[in-house]
Amino acid sequence: MKNRTPTPARPLPTGAPAAAPSPAATPGPAAAPSPAAASGQGSRLGWLDALRGVAALVVVIQHFGLLQMLPHGNLVRQNFDLGLFGVMLFFIVSGYIIPASLERRGDVRGFWIGRIFRIHPALIVTLTVSIMMLPAGDGSVRLLRTGDDPASLIANGLLLPDFLGIPNGMNVTWTLCYEMLFYFFVTALFTRGLHRHSAPIAVGCAALALAVGTAVGEHLLTPGPGAVRPLLLIVTPVVLAGFAGVLSGRPGLTRAGAALLGGLGLVLITLNSRAPWFETWTIFATMFAGTAVYRAQHARSGRMPSLAACGFVVVSGGLVGWLYNRDGFENHTWTTGWMSWSSAYLAAWTVFGLGFLLRQRRFPRVLTWLGAISFSLYLLHFPLLRTVGHLVGVPPLPSSTLGRLAWTGLFFAVVLAASHLMYRWVELPMQNVGRRVQRAAARRWPAAAGRDAG
Repeated sequence: MKNRTPTPARPLPTGAPAAAPSPAATPGPAAAPSPAAASGQGSRLGWLDALRGVAALVVVIQHFGLLQMLPHGNLVRQNFDLGLFGVMLFFIVSGYIIPASLERRGDVRGFWIGRIFRIHPALIVTLTVSIMMLPAGDGSVRLLRTGDDPASLIANGLLLPDFLGIPNGMNVTWTLCYEMLFYFFVTALFTRGLHRHSAPIAVGCAALALAVGTAVGEHLLTPGPGAVRPLLLIVTPVVLAGFAGVLSGRPGLTRAGAALLGGLGLVLITLNSRAPWFETWTIFATMFAGTAVYRAQHARSGRMPSLAACGFVVVSGGLVGWLYNRDGFENHTWTTGWMSWSSAYLAAWTVFGLGFLLRQRRFPRVLTWLGAISFSLYLLHFPLLRTVGHLVGVPPLPSSTLGRLAWTGLFFAVVLAASHLMYRWVELPMQNVGRRVQRAAARRWPAAAGRDAG
């Protein structure tokens, strides 16, 4: 995913959340059903793990700068943004699986408990370890380094810094902000019984991206540092009240809390996105189009509207790059121009489509394993790149082919091993804790086990 920070300086060539990935309902990142449940080769969700594995690996390759080491690699980078490809693939997967996870569960509180234990423990561990091990002066972790530590902690704890004018705690976690707002919207729609309207919502978001493009400015609510704290003082109690509602287990409060969260999310993406409108609305169009794919797959009839909506989103995603990702706006998306945006976006949908068509097949174990550890891989790869590179004197890159091979092998061995350990020692145990908390809440407040949708 792209290495994003809300600073005017262009970072090293990037491409993605957390996403995130984004964590899909297992996701990067940020993510999706528990990887433990989906990582097996024969699993019905193995194809999603394989896609997450591809997306995570592509993001790591982008930030590692592998293309710069290959013949004609810079030509590829100028015309195809690997990071954007990985990010968009993660977002499609999130859109496909997150609403399905909530609907199968039928329990809004259980959904949010699962999300919290899915994302926050790994993120907290990564930030803590990164702050301890990164060399002095490194800017890839901004938490507690912005001059306003309380605001930084609160905004990043809510996973909303990209929409509050506050630097992301870690440069790759910008995708988690989009994941979080998508959870807000999905919850609000579900509790109002509107969750099956993902196709028209996707079309509406894509149409806004096409029609408005760059006409609406960025960070309209926080044009300067002085506006950040007042906005945070408004947003924080609204989010806390919303969470209190969705975690209450009482249908009326759940609907009210979900409406608060959904309404707040709509205000933030409309008036205070850090990215240009065409990118922000295309991201949400992409996630809701992923949901539309799920709807079409499981519908007994009437699939054409969902498929047509997906087609419109795909075409509009390519068009907005050509229309708007130029004349300086490519610097806002950290891509090299319209071709790199559009080709990467269309390729993400192509790869997702291939995975969908092959979903009944067994996928290579290495891909399902990469999918299982994808969230840890997404979070850890950049701080490890900076730390290991500093220890071995990179940059500059080794000048010899043997040296570059050795550096590549060393880095990927370290990052894959560390991600596997994080998955086994942090992600899986904390997901198990989350499931125990869900069961305890259902026993203590039985109403939470019923369906919250109205």
